[in-house]
Amino acid sequence: MEKLTTWHEFLIEKLANREKAMSYLQVSLEEYLVDGDTPFFLKGIRNVVEAQGGTSKIAKQAGITPKVLSEFLYSGDPLHLGTLSVVLKALGWQLSIELLTTENDSSEFASEQLTTSNAPLETSTEPVSESHAT
Repeated sequence: MEKLTTWHEFLIEKLANREKAMSYLQVSLEEYLVDGDTPFFLKGIRNVVEAQGGTSKIAKQAGITPKVLSEFLYSGDPLHLGTLSVVLKALGWQLSIELLTTENDSSEFASEQLTTSNAPLETSTEPVSESHAT
């Protein structure tokens, strides 16, 4: 008899593959840049963290406590670039900047795309530590 799984179980199984997880996060980030939906983007990161070993493992690799990672992942607040960077580093990835490309390479279209988000990405030069916990 074939075992039935939930969508979440299927997704987590697929995201255990690092290449698929990276592609999944890339799409989540692209969507975030268009609509500024922070909770949706954080859900994508949570799914990848779960599939790649869980909060405790990733927090340890990131050099932060599981509590700090959980607060970051379940917050609806604007993203903190420092925390996002250490989480991605723990997963073996990094943030990068890429040239926007369009069908007609119009710089007007590119600048329109940059201004469509309603929720800016917050940046911080402070190191990530438990002091960020609220």
